[in-house]
Amino acid sequence: MARWRWRGWLRPQDAGWLLLFSALGIASPSRYPEEIFLLCALALLQVLEPRLPALGHGPGLTVAVILKLVLAHLLMAATGGINSSYYPILLLPVVSAATSLGGLATAVFTVLACGSYASFLLFVDWTRYVLPPEEVRELSLRLLFLVVVGYLTQRLAEAGRTERRRYQETAEKLAEALRSLRQAESAVRRSERLAALGQLSAGLAHELRNPLSTIRASAEMLKRNLAGENEVARELAGFVASEADRINDLVTRFLEFARPLQLRLETGDINELLDRTVAALRRDGAARNVSFFKNYSPDLKPFPFDAALMERVFYNLLLNAVEASPPDGAVTIKTRPADDSAEISIIDRGCGIDPKHLESIFNPFFTTKAGGVGLGLAIVSKIIDQHGGKMAVESEPGKGSIFRVYLPLAPRASQPNPEHETPHPDH
Repeated sequence: MARWRWRGWLRPQDAGWLLLFSALGIASPSRYPEEIFLLCALALLQVLEPRLPALGHGPGLTVAVILKLVLAHLLMAATGGINSSYYPILLLPVVSAATSLGGLATAVFTVLACGSYASFLLFVDWTRYVLPPEEVRELSLRLLFLVVVGYLTQRLAEAGRTERRRYQETAEKLAEALRSLRQAESAVRRSERLAALGQLSAGLAHELRNPLSTIRASAEMLKRNLAGENEVARELAGFVASEADRINDLVTRFLEFARPLQLRLETGDINELLDRTVAALRRDGAARNVSFFKNYSPDLKPFPFDAALMERVFYNLLLNAVEASPPDGAVTIKTRPADDSAEISIIDRGCGIDPKHLESIFNPFFTTKAGGVGLGLAIVSKIIDQHGGKMAVESEPGKGSIFRVYLPLAPRASQPNPEHETPHPDH
């Protein structure tokens, strides 16, 4: 197990650095103690640099390059200065700066490396030593070699960084396109499902209406014609009539769900519509003791929407938020512009929604409420889809839910805006 732990800690490139500096120490004819120590320090710095957060990011990268430059200078000083065979070691800080820092930093460290090498000329006893022209040329070539390597490495590293940024941007765009495609596929599937269920509901509703009318009329006739002393039969006939009315109301809601929507788009203030919706909730006694906190953006300008239908949308969403909230709880209504849409958020701090139900809450006939039909959010989703908008839900059980509605600030090019007389359904 220890062998495997070491294998995980020591990467192949780390082993390469250790072997390289070991070979330098073995090949050195002098093998001074300070020389071996400085080679070991450089090797350890190369191995530990990516593992130490202080040296691997931000200013730490500059500190690491400075340490390499100092160690390289000391190594050359310990092995002959200007005549040291270790002069190529100055490439280490130059290449490190080129690969991890920008162009300006690479230029600075290249100049410092050249200055470090040339500084050993200050310690030469010029009374006893003459620098021949060929050695001047050799010295110049070595300095120029540092500059060329630094420049080429920096250009290659910058090209690599640019390529990585381009790949990253492409990957992000592809991921966003994939998310949009999945959302579009989900919207298409939901629309197809809604259309199929709408047709089925309409067919069933029409088939049920006539028998229900007959049942109710028969129950009323029985109730009127039964003898007064047969109270039990009269009461049962009344039950039949009331249940027929309830089923007829349900059939009406099915027909309402199946009916194609025709929008009457008029430019209006969504904040004012939300105020009217809250007032309607309070007027109907549906708000209970829940408080409403309004966080309206003044930057949200009027835009076209169907006021009657959107009031119904927010009535349903606010009613759900109130019903999910604890007694004396609070519901927050927030609006703001979001790119080319208006974002309206309904935030409650109630019981939340089970994660396994989040994908189903907008499906017709899905409900977790006792006695619920499961058409409220389905109709809400249908109205928003017809406006060219979309919905998003965030919920955590026990902490509450956020329903976000996004409505386009400008109507879609293909969006109809007919003038018609079709009455809008009430809440």
